[in-house]
Amino acid sequence: MGTRLSKERAHLDLLLVNAPGKRMVYQGLADDLAAVEPPIWAGMIATFARRKGLSVEILDAEALFLTHEETAREIKDRRPLLTVFVIYGQQPSASTQCMPAARLVHQLLRESDTDTKTMFMGTHSSALPERTLREEGVDFVCQGEGPYTILGTVEALKAKVLSFQNVPGLWYWEEGSVRSNPTAQKIQDLDSELPGLAWDLLPMERYRAHNWHCWSHITERQPYASLYTSLGCPYKCSFCCINAPFGGSGIRYFSPEHIIKELDVLVGTYGVKNIKIADEMFVLHPKHVIGLADLIIERGYELNIWAYARVDTIKDKFLEKLKRAGFNWLALGVESGSKFVRDGVEKGRFGDVEIRNVIETIKASEINICANYIFGLPDDTVESMQETLDLALSLNTEYANFYSAMAYPGSPLHRMATQRGLPLPEDQDGPGWIGYSQHAYESYPLPTREVPAGQVLAFRDAAFTKYFSNPSYLSMMERKFGTSVVEHLTYMNSHSLRRKFALPLGGGETEASQQVAM
Repeated sequence: MGTRLSKERAHLDLLLVNAPGKRMVYQGLADDLAAVEPPIWAGMIATFARRKGLSVEILDAEALFLTHEETAREIKDRRPLLTVFVIYGQQPSASTQCMPAARLVHQLLRESDTDTKTMFMGTHSSALPERTLREEGVDFVCQGEGPYTILGTVEALKAKVLSFQNVPGLWYWEEGSVRSNPTAQKIQDLDSELPGLAWDLLPMERYRAHNWHCWSHITERQPYASLYTSLGCPYKCSFCCINAPFGGSGIRYFSPEHIIKELDVLVGTYGVKNIKIADEMFVLHPKHVIGLADLIIERGYELNIWAYARVDTIKDKFLEKLKRAGFNWLALGVESGSKFVRDGVEKGRFGDVEIRNVIETIKASEINICANYIFGLPDDTVESMQETLDLALSLNTEYANFYSAMAYPGSPLHRMATQRGLPLPEDQDGPGWIGYSQHAYESYPLPTREVPAGQVLAFRDAAFTKYFSNPSYLSMMERKFGTSVVEHLTYMNSHSLRRKFALPLGGGETEASQQVAM
């Protein structure tokens, strides 16, 4: 049992909760391989709420390694007017896999406290607001970004006459029926309305970078932080659900001048060196990318930053500035070794030649690459999945993420799968929302037209093991980063993930030699 974290409060308007789900989501990888990330949206909403005059706290039970029972007791002891479970994850499409932890904490809370008003928010809740309200037992569900929905709900709870009909983006119960209001307008002036994270409300000493992010200093993964420099994405990849809270594709920017102030706090107050730019698409707009890089260079900070890019957004003019600013890693969505498969999910009009050229250009700039690949996209066959693995082995980037295709709620792929009657984790015979986790025991990917879900999962696990035990890869890593990183890779690859649904391994539980730096 952990130490109790707080004394009883006489009054607290808002408690933002990040429920503890790492063990459910990552199995044994949660102990020391997976990253521990700050809950960015909780931090931004806390700052917003403070500026509106609310008293607010954050309970990052994930970072504090609390049990579900301890988290529920902590919420009860703090006696908030409104408890908001902020349900996101460590990568853009990970909200759904975090639902089971929030549900469990909420159920435990309700066993001893029926008075505290509760709300679920996040990508999943925005994608399935009515289902979330009906199934999870919460008082409210937020559809949309959240700040004005949460503010309006708190103000309504404080009012003498209780009414929620004017709260934007709110789903709620009224006289036994489900009610909903139009979503709030998207915030346009991000600098003034969402001016940074409430870092002082977060356990900053607890956050830990991805292992690959720190190949050059593998024993120094802390301190660590992540933040947004923009919200949303202008692209429409069919497997992605990240725009569900925003009502569609599009991108809005914080100014580089605003972001550098956030970095000043992280570096000056918390000594942070390892930083993730969590934007769904950072390397895109030249004025934004170069503007921020120039400000970091002017500061003279020695940072270790990673950010997302696309094969078709990389420009030579970006790379020199990014490297000088400390962007030592770019994460690229290659997705598939088959252009036909990529085209089927609207993933750009680039081919293998363009992919190889961009990879070589980035390497020439001495920026490391985390390449992302997906097995089991709708047009995949065993042969095309092998093409993807072969491409990954030949590109030989410093890190690679291998995913099984998931039809995340809120994505076009989920709508397609539902229309076609394809088996999904939330179906009656499925494992539930935890089945959307890439690394859970119950992981349950989407089948393709030719490949069953269990074979997709088994192929993915075998591909990971093959890549990270490949002699060519290990030799490159030893030359670049030394024997300590190769030893870490061996340790990482020695971990096993239990798999309930993997095939063709005879059914039942399976183990796949594993790892990951999610």
